[in-house]
Amino acid sequence: METIVNDELQIYRGKDFFVKKGILIHQPTLDEICEYGEQRYYSMVYSLTCVPADLCWQLDELGIDYTKLGDFELFYSLLCHNYSPEQTSILFGDLDFSKFEVCKNDENEEIILYNAENDICIDEYTYLLITDVLRKIHGLKRNCQLPANETTRRILIEDAKEDYLLHKTLEYHSQLKNLISAMVNCEGFKYNHSEVWSMKIHAFMDSVKRISKMKNADLLLQSGYSGFGINLRDIDNKQIDWLGELD
Repeated sequence: METIVNDELQIYRGKDFFVKKGILIHQPTLDEICEYGEQRYYSMVYSLTCVPADLCWQLDELGIDYTKLGDFELFYSLLCHNYSPEQTSILFGDLDFSKFEVCKNDENEEIILYNAENDICIDEYTYLLITDVLRKIHGLKRNCQLPANETTRRILIEDAKEDYLLHKTLEYHSQLKNLISAMVNCEGFKYNHSEVWSMKIHAFMDSVKRISKMKNADLLLQSGYSGFGINLRDIDNKQIDWLGELD
């Protein structure tokens, strides 16, 4: 399998990301997400990027051992046809996942998704690139949790079931409202309430993390240089380097 490569600066800038012929990922603004519906939007993003470990209980209910299922296999067998083009248009324009069929590549015998009408192929590499870009745009991490033994696997499945049933009964609360409110009232943020809605989602979430990192670094340095606070020698340099990578 080739190494997945994408342009982080292009993602940060917010330009549409060209995956291959027929597949272009649009990065929405806060305004577009608000108009689409925040809960619907994030539910779709999480579904498109989820891996077997994220659905361990649901797969177990279907009699499927999630530890024996690959990410791409989960996508083409269960997830691909869950959304209409109207639902995915905010990310993929007029791309219609429902028209893709599971086929076998005659050249290498690998399973692919193929849209004969538009001659678009999604192989495992293309799928991994799509999910990698979506995760980077939204600041998501792939769930890499794997059980060491059967006992642990059953515990993880039961925990996932309890977590699902608990959150199913809870009222949804916006993930973005408090972040937007905090940022437009923060002296380090350059957008007001009217302007912030034009920001692309990745740039906005990056600003949230960057300003938090800058404030934390400033507090640590003030404390360290005050003579009455922390010893800077005990602090990881990454914590005071506000120009560094964000977690």
